[in-house]
Amino acid sequence: MNAAFAAFFCYNKVMTYRMEIGLAPEIHDRAIAASPLANLLQSSNWATIKSNWGAVRLSFYEENQLLASCLLLSRQLPLGFSMGYIPRGIAMDYGNRELVRFVLKSLRAYGKTNKMLFIKFDPAVKFDESEKMLSNLTEAGARWTGRTKDMHENIQPRFNAMIYKNKFSEENFDKKMQQFLRKARNTPFEVEIGGSELVADFAQVMKKTEVRKGVALRNADYYRKLLSIYPSDGFLTMLYLKLSALTESLSRDLEACQMAFNGTKNEKKRAQLLTEKNRLTKELTELAKISDDADKIPVAGGLIVGFAGHAEHLYAGFDEAFGKYHPAYLMWLESIKEAFKRGNATLNMGGLENSLSENDGLLSFKKKFKPVIEEYVGEFDLPINRLLYPLAKVAYRLRKTSF
Repeated sequence: MNAAFAAFFCYNKVMTYRMEIGLAPEIHDRAIAASPLANLLQSSNWATIKSNWGAVRLSFYEENQLLASCLLLSRQLPLGFSMGYIPRGIAMDYGNRELVRFVLKSLRAYGKTNKMLFIKFDPAVKFDESEKMLSNLTEAGARWTGRTKDMHENIQPRFNAMIYKNKFSEENFDKKMQQFLRKARNTPFEVEIGGSELVADFAQVMKKTEVRKGVALRNADYYRKLLSIYPSDGFLTMLYLKLSALTESLSRDLEACQMAFNGTKNEKKRAQLLTEKNRLTKELTELAKISDDADKIPVAGGLIVGFAGHAEHLYAGFDEAFGKYHPAYLMWLESIKEAFKRGNATLNMGGLENSLSENDGLLSFKKKFKPVIEEYVGEFDLPINRLLYPLAKVAYRLRKTSF
Protein backbone atom coordinates (compact mmCIF):
# COMPACT_ATOMS: atom_id res chain seq x y z
CA MET A 1 0.00 0.00 0.00
CA ASN A 2 1.22 3.48 -0.87
CA ALA A 3 2.71 5.04 2.28
CA ALA A 4 1.41 8.42 1.17
CA PHE A 5 -2.05 7.27 2.09
CA ALA A 6 -1.14 6.47 5.71
CA ALA A 7 -2.56 9.90 6.42
CA PHE A 8 -4.57 11.70 3.76
CA PHE A 9 -5.26 15.39 4.40
CA CYS A 10 -7.85 17.71 3.03
CA TYR A 11 -8.33 21.34 3.98
CA ASN A 12 -11.37 23.51 3.47
CA LYS A 13 -12.32 26.99 4.58
CA VAL A 14 -12.96 26.15 8.21
CA MET A 15 -12.22 22.54 9.04
CA THR A 16 -9.26 20.22 8.68
CA TYR A 17 -10.18 16.64 7.83
CA ARG A 18 -7.94 13.65 7.48
CA MET A 19 -8.28 9.97 6.61
CA GLU A 20 -6.22 7.25 8.28
CA ILE A 21 -5.78 3.64 7.26
CA GLY A 22 -5.79 0.66 9.58
CA LEU A 23 -7.66 1.91 12.65
CA ALA A 24 -7.32 -0.54 15.56
CA PRO A 25 -10.22 -3.03 15.47
CA GLU A 26 -11.44 -2.23 18.97
CA ILE A 27 -11.53 1.53 18.24
CA HIS A 28 -13.27 0.93 14.92
CA ASP A 29 -15.88 -1.28 16.61
CA ARG A 30 -16.53 1.30 19.30
CA ALA A 31 -17.01 3.99 16.65
CA ILE A 32 -19.41 1.83 14.64
CA ALA A 33 -21.31 0.75 17.77
CA ALA A 34 -21.76 4.38 18.80
CA SER A 35 -23.27 5.30 15.44
CA PRO A 36 -27.05 5.29 14.89
CA LEU A 37 -26.18 3.34 11.73
CA ALA A 38 -24.38 0.54 13.61
CA ASN A 39 -24.51 -2.76 11.77
CA LEU A 40 -22.94 -6.20 12.17
CA LEU A 41 -21.55 -6.07 8.62
CA GLN A 42 -19.40 -3.08 9.56
CA SER A 43 -17.85 -4.78 12.60
CA SER A 44 -14.13 -5.46 12.25
CA ASN A 45 -14.66 -9.22 12.59
CA TRP A 46 -16.79 -9.27 9.46
CA ALA A 47 -13.56 -9.06 7.48
CA THR A 48 -12.63 -12.45 8.95
CA ILE A 49 -15.96 -13.88 7.89
CA LYS A 50 -15.34 -12.57 4.37
CA SER A 51 -11.82 -13.98 4.28
CA ASN A 52 -11.94 -14.39 0.48
CA TRP A 53 -12.08 -10.60 0.21
CA GLY A 54 -9.42 -8.03 0.89
CA ALA A 55 -10.27 -5.74 3.80
CA VAL A 56 -9.14 -2.46 5.31
CA ARG A 57 -10.52 -0.14 7.97
CA LEU A 58 -10.61 3.53 6.99
CA SER A 59 -11.24 6.26 9.55
CA PHE A 60 -12.08 9.92 9.06
CA TYR A 61 -11.21 12.71 11.48
CA GLU A 62 -11.79 16.39 11.97
CA GLU A 63 -8.54 17.28 13.70
CA ASN A 64 -8.52 14.72 16.57
CA GLN A 65 -12.21 13.88 16.54
CA LEU A 66 -13.15 10.58 14.89
CA LEU A 67 -16.22 11.34 12.78
CA ALA A 68 -16.60 8.16 10.72
CA SER A 69 -15.09 4.75 10.15
CA CYS A 70 -15.79 2.04 7.63
CA LEU A 71 -14.81 -1.49 6.75
CA LEU A 72 -13.94 -1.53 3.05
CA LEU A 73 -13.86 -4.93 1.37
CA SER A 74 -12.25 -5.47 -2.02
CA ARG A 75 -12.69 -8.12 -4.69
CA GLN A 76 -10.58 -8.83 -7.74
CA LEU A 77 -11.95 -8.18 -11.20
CA PRO A 78 -10.41 -9.10 -14.57
CA LEU A 79 -7.18 -7.45 -15.84
CA GLY A 80 -5.77 -6.76 -12.38
CA PHE A 81 -8.52 -4.34 -11.37
CA SER A 82 -10.73 -4.62 -8.31
CA MET A 83 -13.95 -3.30 -6.84
CA GLY A 84 -14.64 -2.06 -3.35
CA TYR A 85 -17.67 -2.75 -1.18
CA ILE A 86 -18.65 -1.18 2.15
CA PRO A 87 -21.47 -3.44 3.44
CA ARG A 88 -24.18 -1.52 5.30
CA GLY A 89 -21.87 1.49 5.50
CA ILE A 90 -20.60 4.17 5.60
CA ALA A 91 -21.53 4.98 9.21
CA MET A 92 -21.38 8.76 9.23
CA ASP A 93 -23.51 11.90 9.40
CA TYR A 94 -24.85 12.19 5.85
CA GLY A 95 -26.31 15.57 6.70
CA ASN A 96 -22.80 17.00 7.07
CA ARG A 97 -22.15 18.11 3.49
CA GLU A 98 -18.44 18.86 3.95
CA LEU A 99 -17.80 15.55 5.68
CA VAL A 100 -19.58 13.62 2.93
CA ARG A 101 -17.52 15.40 0.27
CA PHE A 102 -14.29 14.65 2.11
CA VAL A 103 -15.09 10.99 2.76
CA LEU A 104 -15.98 10.33 -0.87
CA LYS A 105 -12.95 12.25 -2.11
CA SER A 106 -10.75 10.19 0.19
CA LEU A 107 -12.34 6.92 -0.90
CA ARG A 108 -11.82 7.87 -4.53
CA ALA A 109 -8.14 8.63 -3.89
CA TYR A 110 -7.69 5.37 -1.99
CA GLY A 111 -9.47 3.47 -4.78
CA LYS A 112 -7.23 4.93 -7.48
CA THR A 113 -4.12 3.89 -5.59
CA ASN A 114 -5.45 0.33 -5.31
CA LYS A 115 -6.71 0.00 -8.93
CA MET A 116 -10.37 -0.07 -7.94
CA LEU A 117 -12.84 0.65 -10.72
CA PHE A 118 -15.62 1.60 -8.33
CA ILE A 119 -16.65 1.37 -4.68
CA LYS A 120 -20.16 0.25 -3.79
CA PHE A 121 -21.85 1.01 -0.45
CA ASP A 122 -25.35 0.50 0.95
CA PRO A 123 -25.89 2.45 4.18
CA ALA A 124 -28.34 1.23 6.82
CA VAL A 125 -30.47 4.33 6.25
CA LYS A 126 -34.25 4.21 5.86
CA PHE A 127 -35.51 5.58 2.56
CA ASP A 128 -37.93 8.00 4.19
CA GLU A 129 -35.00 9.58 6.05
CA SER A 130 -32.67 9.84 3.04
CA GLU A 131 -33.57 13.10 1.26
CA LYS A 132 -30.62 15.14 2.57
CA MET A 133 -28.33 12.14 2.24
CA LEU A 134 -29.20 11.64 -1.43
CA SER A 135 -28.54 15.29 -2.17
CA ASN A 136 -25.14 15.34 -0.47
CA LEU A 137 -23.96 12.01 -1.88
CA THR A 138 -24.92 12.69 -5.49
CA GLU A 139 -23.39 16.17 -5.27
CA ALA A 140 -20.17 14.53 -4.07
CA GLY A 141 -20.09 12.14 -7.04
CA ALA A 142 -21.90 9.00 -5.85
CA ARG A 143 -24.43 7.36 -8.16
CA TRP A 144 -27.60 6.06 -6.54
CA THR A 145 -28.96 2.83 -8.05
CA GLY A 146 -32.48 3.89 -7.07
CA ARG A 147 -35.48 2.14 -5.57
CA THR A 148 -34.80 -1.17 -7.27
CA LYS A 149 -37.77 -3.40 -8.04
CA ASP A 150 -36.12 -6.80 -7.65
CA MET A 151 -34.56 -8.02 -4.39
CA HIS A 152 -31.74 -9.66 -6.35
CA GLU A 153 -30.61 -6.37 -7.87
CA ASN A 154 -28.95 -5.52 -4.55
CA ILE A 155 -26.27 -7.25 -2.49
CA GLN A 156 -28.17 -6.55 0.74
CA PRO A 157 -31.99 -6.47 0.70
CA ARG A 158 -33.64 -3.04 0.65
CA PHE A 159 -36.66 -4.28 2.63
CA ASN A 160 -36.24 -5.88 6.04
CA ALA A 161 -38.58 -7.19 8.73
CA MET A 162 -37.47 -5.63 12.02
CA ILE A 163 -38.55 -6.69 15.50
CA TYR A 164 -38.20 -4.04 18.23
CA LYS A 165 -37.96 -5.26 21.82
CA ASN A 166 -39.98 -2.37 23.20
CA LYS A 167 -42.85 -3.14 20.81
CA PHE A 168 -42.75 -6.94 20.84
CA SER A 169 -45.38 -9.01 22.61
CA GLU A 170 -47.00 -12.36 21.94
CA GLU A 171 -50.29 -10.75 22.92
CA ASN A 172 -50.20 -8.89 19.59
CA PHE A 173 -50.15 -12.10 17.54
CA ASP A 174 -53.32 -12.88 15.59
CA LYS A 175 -55.48 -15.93 16.27
CA LYS A 176 -53.89 -17.99 13.50
CA MET A 177 -50.42 -17.41 14.93
CA GLN A 178 -51.64 -18.29 18.41
CA GLN A 179 -53.03 -21.54 17.02
CA PHE A 180 -49.72 -22.40 15.34
CA LEU A 181 -47.83 -21.78 18.58
CA ARG A 182 -50.29 -23.86 20.62
CA LYS A 183 -49.86 -26.74 18.18
CA ALA A 184 -46.07 -26.49 18.41
CA ARG A 185 -46.09 -26.22 22.19
CA ASN A 186 -48.40 -29.22 22.48
CA THR A 187 -45.95 -31.23 20.40
CA PRO A 188 -43.03 -32.81 22.33
CA PHE A 189 -40.40 -30.39 21.06
CA GLU A 190 -37.24 -29.60 22.98
CA VAL A 191 -35.55 -26.21 22.56
CA GLU A 192 -31.78 -25.92 22.85
CA ILE A 193 -29.79 -22.68 22.74
CA GLY A 194 -26.08 -23.16 22.12
CA GLY A 195 -23.07 -22.74 19.92
CA SER A 196 -20.72 -24.91 17.88
CA GLU A 197 -21.90 -28.10 19.57
CA LEU A 198 -25.21 -27.73 17.70
CA VAL A 199 -23.73 -26.96 14.27
CA ALA A 200 -23.95 -30.52 12.89
CA ASP A 201 -27.67 -30.69 13.61
CA PHE A 202 -28.21 -27.16 12.29
CA ALA A 203 -26.37 -27.97 9.07
CA GLN A 204 -28.59 -31.04 8.66
CA VAL A 205 -31.72 -28.89 8.87
CA MET A 206 -30.27 -26.29 6.52
CA LYS A 207 -29.42 -28.95 3.95
CA LYS A 208 -33.07 -30.02 3.88
CA THR A 209 -34.06 -26.37 3.48
CA GLU A 210 -31.69 -26.04 0.51
CA VAL A 211 -33.29 -29.05 -1.16
CA ARG A 212 -36.79 -27.72 -0.51
CA LYS A 213 -36.03 -24.26 -1.89
CA GLY A 214 -33.66 -25.36 -4.64
CA VAL A 215 -30.88 -23.05 -3.44
CA ALA A 216 -27.30 -23.41 -2.21
CA LEU A 217 -26.62 -21.81 1.17
CA ARG A 218 -23.64 -22.43 3.48
CA ASN A 219 -22.02 -25.48 5.03
CA ALA A 220 -21.22 -26.55 8.59
CA ASP A 221 -17.71 -25.05 8.45
CA TYR A 222 -19.12 -21.61 7.65
CA TYR A 223 -21.67 -21.76 10.47
CA ARG A 224 -18.96 -22.90 12.87
CA LYS A 225 -16.74 -20.05 11.71
CA LEU A 226 -19.45 -17.48 12.40
CA LEU A 227 -19.98 -18.77 15.92
CA SER A 228 -16.26 -18.92 16.67
CA ILE A 229 -15.64 -15.34 15.47
CA TYR A 230 -18.62 -13.98 17.42
CA PRO A 231 -18.45 -16.32 20.44
CA SER A 232 -20.34 -14.12 22.90
CA ASP A 233 -22.73 -12.50 20.42
CA GLY A 234 -23.73 -15.45 18.26
CA PHE A 235 -25.93 -18.44 19.07
CA LEU A 236 -27.94 -21.24 17.54
CA THR A 237 -31.55 -22.02 18.39
CA MET A 238 -32.42 -25.65 17.72
CA LEU A 239 -35.79 -27.34 17.97
CA TYR A 240 -35.77 -31.12 18.41
CA LEU A 241 -38.70 -33.51 18.12
CA LYS A 242 -38.83 -36.31 20.68
CA LEU A 243 -40.13 -38.95 18.33
CA SER A 244 -41.06 -41.66 20.84
CA ALA A 245 -42.93 -39.16 23.02
CA LEU A 246 -44.94 -37.97 20.01
CA THR A 247 -45.69 -41.54 18.91
CA GLU A 248 -46.84 -42.47 22.41
CA SER A 249 -49.04 -39.40 22.65
CA LEU A 250 -50.69 -40.06 19.29
CA SER A 251 -51.18 -43.74 20.18
CA ARG A 252 -52.98 -42.76 23.39
CA ASP A 253 -55.16 -40.34 21.43
CA LEU A 254 -55.99 -43.07 18.92
CA GLU A 255 -56.90 -45.52 21.67
CA ALA A 256 -59.15 -42.94 23.36
CA CYS A 257 -60.74 -42.12 20.01
CA GLN A 258 -61.45 -45.79 19.34
CA MET A 259 -63.05 -46.22 22.77
CA ALA A 260 -65.23 -43.17 22.23
CA PHE A 261 -66.21 -44.49 18.78
CA ASN A 262 -67.22 -47.85 20.26
CA GLY A 263 -69.11 -46.19 23.09
CA THR A 264 -71.51 -44.04 21.08
CA LYS A 265 -74.35 -44.72 18.68
CA ASN A 266 -74.74 -41.09 17.63
CA GLU A 267 -74.09 -41.17 13.89
CA LYS A 268 -72.83 -37.59 13.69
CA LYS A 269 -70.44 -38.17 16.58
CA ARG A 270 -69.27 -41.49 15.10
CA ALA A 271 -68.53 -39.76 11.78
CA GLN A 272 -66.42 -37.12 13.55
CA LEU A 273 -64.57 -39.77 15.55
CA LEU A 274 -63.95 -41.85 12.42
CA THR A 275 -62.38 -38.84 10.72
CA GLU A 276 -60.16 -38.27 13.74
CA LYS A 277 -59.22 -41.98 13.87
CA ASN A 278 -58.15 -41.88 10.22
CA ARG A 279 -56.10 -38.75 10.81
CA LEU A 280 -54.29 -40.24 13.81
CA THR A 281 -53.69 -43.54 12.02
CA LYS A 282 -52.24 -41.74 9.01
CA GLU A 283 -50.01 -39.58 11.22
CA LEU A 284 -48.67 -42.62 13.10
CA THR A 285 -48.03 -44.43 9.82
CA GLU A 286 -46.02 -41.46 8.53
CA LEU A 287 -43.96 -41.28 11.72
CA ALA A 288 -43.24 -45.01 11.53
CA LYS A 289 -41.63 -44.47 8.11
CA ILE A 290 -39.06 -42.02 9.46
CA SER A 291 -35.67 -43.67 9.00
CA ASP A 292 -33.89 -41.98 11.88
CA ASP A 293 -32.10 -43.94 14.56
CA ALA A 294 -32.14 -41.00 16.94
CA ASP A 295 -35.17 -40.43 19.13
CA LYS A 296 -34.42 -36.66 19.25
CA ILE A 297 -34.68 -35.35 15.70
CA PRO A 298 -33.53 -31.85 14.69
CA VAL A 299 -36.46 -30.23 12.90
CA ALA A 300 -35.80 -26.46 12.93
CA GLY A 301 -32.91 -24.12 13.63
CA GLY A 302 -31.72 -20.53 13.41
CA LEU A 303 -28.34 -18.79 13.60
CA ILE A 304 -28.32 -15.33 15.16
CA VAL A 305 -25.44 -12.88 15.65
CA GLY A 306 -25.66 -9.62 17.56
CA PHE A 307 -23.55 -6.48 17.41
CA ALA A 308 -23.98 -3.18 19.27
CA GLY A 309 -27.41 -4.19 20.55
CA HIS A 310 -28.75 -5.21 17.14
CA ALA A 311 -29.24 -8.88 16.31
CA GLU A 312 -29.30 -10.37 12.81
CA HIS A 313 -31.14 -13.64 12.17
CA LEU A 314 -28.71 -14.75 9.47
CA TYR A 315 -29.85 -18.29 8.67
CA ALA A 316 -32.96 -20.31 9.42
CA GLY A 317 -34.45 -23.57 8.23
CA PHE A 318 -36.78 -26.43 9.08
CA ASP A 319 -37.62 -29.98 8.03
CA GLU A 320 -40.80 -29.85 5.96
CA ALA A 321 -41.64 -33.43 6.97
CA PHE A 322 -42.72 -32.03 10.34
CA GLY A 323 -44.34 -28.87 9.03
CA LYS A 324 -47.80 -29.81 10.38
CA TYR A 325 -46.46 -29.24 13.90
CA HIS A 326 -45.34 -25.66 13.02
CA PRO A 327 -41.79 -25.94 14.41
CA ALA A 328 -40.50 -22.88 12.51
CA TYR A 329 -42.84 -20.52 14.36
CA LEU A 330 -41.72 -21.77 17.76
CA MET A 331 -38.05 -21.74 16.78
CA TRP A 332 -38.21 -18.15 15.55
CA LEU A 333 -40.08 -17.06 18.67
CA GLU A 334 -37.45 -18.65 20.92
CA SER A 335 -34.70 -16.99 18.85
CA ILE A 336 -36.29 -13.57 19.24
CA LYS A 337 -36.67 -14.02 22.99
CA GLU A 338 -33.07 -15.18 23.35
CA ALA A 339 -31.75 -12.24 21.31
CA PHE A 340 -33.58 -9.81 23.58
CA LYS A 341 -32.48 -11.70 26.67
CA ARG A 342 -28.88 -11.15 25.54
CA GLY A 343 -29.33 -7.40 25.54
CA ASN A 344 -30.29 -6.68 21.95
CA ALA A 345 -32.88 -3.96 21.33
CA THR A 346 -33.73 -5.10 17.80
CA LEU A 347 -33.71 -8.25 15.72
CA ASN A 348 -33.62 -8.20 11.93
CA MET A 349 -35.66 -11.14 10.62
CA GLY A 350 -33.99 -10.64 7.26
CA GLY A 351 -34.80 -9.44 3.79
CA LEU A 352 -38.06 -9.40 1.87
CA GLU A 353 -38.95 -9.20 -1.79
CA ASN A 354 -39.28 -5.58 -2.89
CA SER A 355 -42.83 -6.10 -4.14
CA LEU A 356 -44.11 -6.87 -0.63
CA SER A 357 -46.70 -9.01 -2.35
CA GLU A 358 -49.31 -10.68 -0.15
CA ASN A 359 -48.67 -13.83 -2.21
CA ASP A 360 -45.09 -13.97 -0.92
CA GLY A 361 -44.92 -16.89 1.51
CA LEU A 362 -41.84 -15.51 3.28
CA LEU A 363 -43.52 -12.17 3.90
CA SER A 364 -46.67 -13.91 5.12
CA PHE A 365 -44.59 -15.99 7.56
CA LYS A 366 -42.60 -13.07 8.97
CA LYS A 367 -45.62 -10.77 9.27
CA LYS A 368 -47.12 -13.15 11.82
CA PHE A 369 -44.47 -11.90 14.28
CA LYS A 370 -45.72 -8.31 13.81
CA PRO A 371 -42.43 -6.81 12.59
CA VAL A 372 -41.88 -3.29 11.30
CA ILE A 373 -41.26 -3.48 7.54
CA GLU A 374 -38.45 -1.04 6.78
CA GLU A 375 -37.28 0.15 3.37
CA TYR A 376 -33.61 1.10 3.13
CA VAL A 377 -32.26 3.63 0.67
CA GLY A 378 -30.31 1.01 -1.30
CA GLU A 379 -26.95 1.07 -3.05
CA PHE A 380 -24.58 3.76 -4.24
CA ASP A 381 -21.66 3.44 -6.64
CA LEU A 382 -18.63 5.69 -6.38
CA PRO A 383 -16.91 5.50 -9.79
CA ILE A 384 -13.13 5.51 -9.49
CA ASN A 385 -12.09 4.86 -13.07
CA ARG A 386 -14.73 6.79 -15.01
CA LEU A 387 -13.61 5.38 -18.37
CA LEU A 388 -13.86 1.73 -17.35
CA TYR A 389 -16.76 2.09 -14.90
CA PRO A 390 -19.46 0.93 -17.41
CA LEU A 391 -17.46 -2.23 -18.18
CA ALA A 392 -16.79 -2.69 -14.48
CA LYS A 393 -20.51 -2.91 -13.78
CA VAL A 394 -20.75 -5.81 -16.23
CA ALA A 395 -17.86 -7.62 -14.53
CA TYR A 396 -19.48 -6.94 -11.17
CA ARG A 397 -22.73 -8.58 -12.21
CA LEU A 398 -20.80 -11.66 -13.33
CA ARG A 399 -19.15 -11.95 -9.90
CA LYS A 400 -22.17 -10.93 -7.85
CA THR A 401 -23.36 -14.44 -7.05
CA SER A 402 -20.26 -15.00 -4.86
CA PHE A 403 -20.96 -12.06 -2.54
